[in-house]
Amino acid sequence: MQALNQALPSNVAPVAIKMFMNITQNEWSLSETDARVLLGEPSRSTFYNWRNGKVSTLSRDTLERVSYIAGIYKALHLLLPQPDQANAWLKKPNAAFAGQSALDVMLAGSIVDLARVRRYLDAQRG
Repeated sequence: MQALNQALPSNVAPVAIKMFMNITQNEWSLSETDARVLLGEPSRSTFYNWRNGKVSTLSRDTLERVSYIAGIYKALHLLLPQPDQANAWLKKPNAAFAGQSALDVMLAGSIVDLARVRRYLDAQRG
């Protein structure tokens, strides 16, 4: 994990968190609680600092989670070019997830749940 942080430019963590916040707050209108779950449940103070741009490094787990969110966002906007439709899809019940929404699946909290939604969208794209 330390090697990963050393290999990344110092500005990756702030950019990654800013992108995550833009997607989850501005595009998906998620609550702070939901956003924290997607990030792996950092403490409230850590989340608050990140939200306010105070971030220098991120764990590998957090970077992977942010990457999954970015990939899910991108896949949705490729599949559904209308931004409102793409952003709304996340909260709609889906037969592929036993009637749960993709967001419900993602909020189970495991990185595997994020990967599951990402794989589903990638398969839909072909």
